[in-house]
Amino acid sequence: MIDPFFLRIALAAVLVAMTAGPLGCFVLWRRMVFFGDTISHAALLGIALSLALSMPVMPGVLLAAMAVSAVMLMAGARFHHADTLLGVAAHSALALGLVAVSLLGGVRVNLVGYLIGDILAVDTRDLWLIAGGALLSLGLLAWRWRGLLVSSVNQEMAIAHGWHPVREGAIFTLMLALLVAVAIKLVGALMISAMLIMPAATARLGARTPERMAFLAAFWAVIAAISGLVGSFRFDTPAGPSIVVAMLVLLVLAASARWLLDRLR
Repeated sequence: MIDPFFLRIALAAVLVAMTAGPLGCFVLWRRMVFFGDTISHAALLGIALSLALSMPVMPGVLLAAMAVSAVMLMAGARFHHADTLLGVAAHSALALGLVAVSLLGGVRVNLVGYLIGDILAVDTRDLWLIAGGALLSLGLLAWRWRGLLVSSVNQEMAIAHGWHPVREGAIFTLMLALLVAVAIKLVGALMISAMLIMPAATARLGARTPERMAFLAAFWAVIAAISGLVGSFRFDTPAGPSIVVAMLVLLVLAASARWLLDRLR
């Protein structure tokens, strides 16, 4: 299994996992789980746009994710409660994307690959794009860490210290859109949200500080990504769902260990 193909796929998975782990912590802290689903489902609209304009998939997914995010941020809670609006947007974006792809005449599309990931579709060019997007997202996260953290905990405190919560939220949304764009081929539109939530939930069980939680989330995400890929090659299962199953196993083990330690104390 240690050949150039597997190493390329493993590197792509590690880069995505390292980015999804820390970003997932902010998703939990900001209670934006449904927002992450909405952005990931908007990827289907980006795929349809890319195919219609004969352009690469990643830029189209990035544009669609940013557009849907901008609409959601501007709409806010003006018409409905936030959870209602996010639920409508998430399912509408997914349905519109599927319909738009089906209406493209003369274009053969592997929808299953885009929904749950297609490990065989990740080539060297995709690896460079994934690396660029992941490093850019991590760089933005390191640069805006304090502002994002303070505005996630208390917006009034952030304003008092000179941070702008709206601007920090927009930057965070950009990072989420970048992650969706680079991860779409590897784990698919339906699995990206799980990569954000599950490693962060696992890390929260054993972290006492935000920085430690972000580090542990990245660590567990990488462990799950490698384990899922190995299991995918070993048992001939889809890579994206296999990675998510590995994350689930880690979460269950961490929760069980936490429960046992609490009982012993």
